[in-house]
Amino acid sequence: MFDLRPVGYVTGLLIAFLGVTMIAPLFVDLLYSNGHWHIFLEAGVLTLVCGGSVAIACANGVAERLTIQQTFLLATGVWLFMPVFGALPFMLGPPDARAVDAYFEAMSGMTTTGATVFSGLDDLPEGILLWRSMLQWFGGVGIIVVAMVFLPELRVGGMQIFRSEAFDTGGKVLPRAAEIASRISVIYLVLTLANVMAYLATGMDGFDALNHALTTISTGGFSTYDASFGTFQGPAEYVAAVFMVLASLPFVRYVQMMAGTAQPILRDSQVRAYLLTIAVLVGMIALYRVIANDDNAEHALREGLFNVTSIISGTGFASVDYQLWGGFPVVAFFFIGLIGGCAGSTACSVKIFRYQLLFASVRAQIGKIHAPHGVFTPRYEGRPVGKDVMDSVISFFVAFVVLLGLFSVLLATTGLDTVTSVSGAAATLANIGPGLGPIIGPSGNFAPLPDSAKWILSLAMLIGRLEVMVVIVLFTSKFWRA
Repeated sequence: MFDLRPVGYVTGLLIAFLGVTMIAPLFVDLLYSNGHWHIFLEAGVLTLVCGGSVAIACANGVAERLTIQQTFLLATGVWLFMPVFGALPFMLGPPDARAVDAYFEAMSGMTTTGATVFSGLDDLPEGILLWRSMLQWFGGVGIIVVAMVFLPELRVGGMQIFRSEAFDTGGKVLPRAAEIASRISVIYLVLTLANVMAYLATGMDGFDALNHALTTISTGGFSTYDASFGTFQGPAEYVAAVFMVLASLPFVRYVQMMAGTAQPILRDSQVRAYLLTIAVLVGMIALYRVIANDDNAEHALREGLFNVTSIISGTGFASVDYQLWGGFPVVAFFFIGLIGGCAGSTACSVKIFRYQLLFASVRAQIGKIHAPHGVFTPRYEGRPVGKDVMDSVISFFVAFVVLLGLFSVLLATTGLDTVTSVSGAAATLANIGPGLGPIIGPSGNFAPLPDSAKWILSLAMLIGRLEVMVVIVLFTSKFWRA
């Protein structure tokens, strides 16, 4: 049996930290005099005590070097248990959520999925609204650290291809994680503050600007209104689109820019491919709106830009119900959500670099067909791609598709219709947020779903956020025997 103390120590510290941060919504409730501040006091003390107790109990097992098993368990354990305590404020006071709804909401927040079971957001206490946004903000910065430290170390989904770009931990996972987290946190905070100022400039009040900046930079998509971004029309949509794109670019490039060089981000092939993909998709949707819906060019461009960026980055904001635009946009948005942003960002889903590697492999195979005796090797940014990387990427695609089908079938067994089942599985496994159909579409939410479906979707969010293979490996007997 391998030592679980390093896993418990780090997880306990993070849970304790989560309890300390509940002081922020506590003061907000005091400021707005809505009488719900005691919710966060109770939840904060309980979270701090539980997390601190676990950390203290495991402190004698702290180690710089984690085994592969410990690293897998740590990555999964943090995202599994943090939502348990993040859900406490939702159960102790308004909205007085049941355990399944509270955990679903907290998991959606921590994984930056953005799917919600809460309605009447306009009337919820300010502290609860802020807490939802904070959960996404914490989840966003957390997943960047996981993507930059743990996934390359674990060789998950082809992420090992980025180990040469300041990701190599040399086995010292925890010290490296702390170093990267400190650098990333500065950039993350600067982007958030810049987003707040930009939203204020569009006319948002301070509270809305702060909340939407927290959920924009984390590409989470929680809003303070049931109408989501439909409450804000015009310039705010352009601002949101810009910062959603910035948040879905590789954060290691921002670190390099802070060091004085912008060359890496300009030469990054996944950045160029990502921006080109957005431009093409926005052009297609806007053109369709002008021709098929007789929309004016500026409005079509703005709504196309905002909603395409929101879905491809996995943010999940919705300014309109794009299901009313026609059949083409509905199908397009379903597949747009399965693209995703760049590796090492807050964005989710498959990620653009995996498609690049897959297409490179296809080109190499076509070359072999034309010239059987030739040597054709997939290349990424001019460098040959190793067989281990390609095997990892292909395994990810296969696992993702199989899980998408499995979760769709499981949801169908709970009594949901086909559109809700398939789109719900895709929206949570890819951490997009809204699905399709009248229930979980951009103008609905996940509240009407049966409890069994909510537990299934919570698992899908966890698996999707941790790049699928991190969680799947825990269900293999070889992992526990190793």
